[in-house]
Amino acid sequence: MTESQADKPGKILPTRPATSLPKRRGNTWRNWSGGVTETSQLAAGPTSETAVSALVVGAGGSGLKVKSVGSGHSFNDIAGTEGLRLHFDDYRGLVSVNPETRVATFRAGTRMHEVHDLLAEHGLTLENQGDVAAPTIAGAISTGTHGTGLGTSGLSSMVKGLRMVLANGQIVYCDERNHTDLFEFARLGLGALGVIVEVAIQCVPTFRVEANESAEPLDAVLDSYLERARSTDYFSFFWFPHAEQALVKAHRRLADGEEPEGLGGKNAAKFFDEELVQYWAQGLAASLGTVAPGLVQRVSHFTSALTGSRQYVEDSVTMFGNSKRMRYNELEYAVPLEDGPEVVREIRRQIDAHGITVSFPIEVRCGAADDVPLSPGYGRETAYIAVHRYVRERHAEYFGVVEEVLQSAGGRPHWGMMHTLRAPQLRDLYPKFDEFVALRDKVDPQRVFDNAYLERALGD
Repeated sequence: MTESQADKPGKILPTRPATSLPKRRGNTWRNWSGGVTETSQLAAGPTSETAVSALVVGAGGSGLKVKSVGSGHSFNDIAGTEGLRLHFDDYRGLVSVNPETRVATFRAGTRMHEVHDLLAEHGLTLENQGDVAAPTIAGAISTGTHGTGLGTSGLSSMVKGLRMVLANGQIVYCDERNHTDLFEFARLGLGALGVIVEVAIQCVPTFRVEANESAEPLDAVLDSYLERARSTDYFSFFWFPHAEQALVKAHRRLADGEEPEGLGGKNAAKFFDEELVQYWAQGLAASLGTVAPGLVQRVSHFTSALTGSRQYVEDSVTMFGNSKRMRYNELEYAVPLEDGPEVVREIRRQIDAHGITVSFPIEVRCGAADDVPLSPGYGRETAYIAVHRYVRERHAEYFGVVEEVLQSAGGRPHWGMMHTLRAPQLRDLYPKFDEFVALRDKVDPQRVFDNAYLERALGD
């Protein structure tokens, strides 16, 4: 694509009500959970890649650091800066679709719910996605967003090409044939290698799934976890600590024309799950956690009892991503798949041993091994284990106890979630860590894209 083509407006859908957008007041920015606040010297919303280039060169020449922010759904300061903050709220949309390869190119600020809506017009969708609809596509790949299911890995592994602005202002396109070293690492680059302005991503024809959801004893779910993860296209479960039951979600992709008998759409099940269980019950438990912790266990048992068995058929267009109306903080690690069940059992033991009251469910997903160097799923099948804490609840003790278990299991942290690991520990977890740092030295020797998070994660 030529530079002039890239600067033409892409197709953009009307923006949806933005309950998940971060707050901006002048040059002060807060992430979605409200746990991170930063004030930059300058803020800009460029509407072309040439404008991005000029801003990066100008800031670098003035000694200012540059960071891009997306929807603010990272729970740490990976997007923080005191220099120039770039947002792409007005640089969104679909640039092109190749009908033969099914590769679609999106501008960096396109939100994931817009990605699905725009692809649907072409009969396409993503094969997998994370469980939040608000992130931008550039932010999602840069932090390692993933869905669930051993048939696919994270979003970064689906990337087929990137247009980027480097620290010297150069605009480059990288893929498997051009700037291959940059492409290999920038698919999940933490914002350390340059500013992503376009993402080309592999798509598939739209599909439907047969969804099976059931409440089952946690021990039985853990005993069958590996078998079910391998036999189901999209498998995950949620467990409310203090309860014996877990909510299991097993989704099977339907063949073209396949019509399961006796199954309707998702509407009633979605209302039950999202409105009653996720929002009402979780909200009640979270609120009680701040004023009456002793009642949380009762609510957890009650919530588990609400989740019965349900089956329905759902379109891929609506299957991925949800709006999150309740604010929380989150910690997630990726551990080797075969260790997942025992890690969950150890987390349960530690919660009981420390007497911690937990109001949010623990989420356990799975993913295939991939070849993205800084992906938590690099080179190994993975169990993703996430814990949450309502924003008004103190999270330090709970997250610290869980993180110790996850680190002991060789877990790799989700780059956009809370974690305490630093460069020396991360180097041991990622075989190509030093190659990433060396590439960063090459493309950003003056550390134009540096910030406090990268100093901790990658070293000085």
